[in-house]
Amino acid sequence: MILAGVFPVFALIAAGYALRRCGLTDSGFLRTGDRLVYHFFFPVLLFWKIGGTVPGPVVPWRLWAAGLGVIAAMWILSLIVIAVTRLEPAQAGSFSQATFRFNTYVAIAVVANLQGDRGVARLGELLGLAIPLCNVLAVMTFIWFSRDNLDQRARIRLTLRALVQNPLIMACLAGMLWARVLPPWPGMVDNTLGLAASLTLPFALISIGGALTFAGLRDRWATASAATLLKVVVMPLLGWLAVRWSGLQGPGALTAMVFFAMPASTAMYVLSRQLGGDPDLSSAVIVLSTLASILSLSMVLWLFG
Repeated sequence: MILAGVFPVFALIAAGYALRRCGLTDSGFLRTGDRLVYHFFFPVLLFWKIGGTVPGPVVPWRLWAAGLGVIAAMWILSLIVIAVTRLEPAQAGSFSQATFRFNTYVAIAVVANLQGDRGVARLGELLGLAIPLCNVLAVMTFIWFSRDNLDQRARIRLTLRALVQNPLIMACLAGMLWARVLPPWPGMVDNTLGLAASLTLPFALISIGGALTFAGLRDRWATASAATLLKVVVMPLLGWLAVRWSGLQGPGALTAMVFFAMPASTAMYVLSRQLGGDPDLSSAVIVLSTLASILSLSMVLWLFG
């Protein structure tokens, strides 16, 4: 199960890195690909998977409680670490978001390999709440530590706009609404959405690999390592406690644990650049956590698979 669930995902990430090194892709291609995946293909995938799955009779409160509770706990823990280590204000927001923001593309790919459409739909119901929470907490942290760069109203507007305009949030919510209120997909619609969605994960994983760079690691090794440790070691440990406390079992527990073991989100770099953080630190954490998540995911599958 470990090889079947994890190896294909990281093989495509490695292929993306190799293609960039060989010159078969470049920064312009990867930027265009990122926009296509983020604004079209990935929302289509989420909408199709969530909206096309018949929801269970019970609202997944246990999964939501475990997932959202761990995200909030990691955010608080990151603020404690920032205060104790007296991290520079420019790095604080970037460090904090690295400890709880997760790579949605890798999460969907791993869960799809392990649990199929039902697992993706289950994860999608968690993502519909987790993505807005992560965005709010990340922007709030940047506001607190970078208050000289933007006034309060500008930051509130930026936070609300980031939530309303986030296509992944909208796709998750629309899929949940469709699955619970509207009839199943007509055959031609289902086939069209499925064909578009089939491009998403290979394209996204190759793009992640192509964007990996080791340039910022040397100067930010200690801080990036600390953030990676919190993301791929401490977060899964807290997740295991939350799963036990919430009473999650079976496929739901595995979905939650895969979610907790994810590498840091590639979207961190953009937010750090927009809000006056340290984008080089975000880039370093993305590289380290992506590599380290091979071990964290393997351990989760070994224990819970």
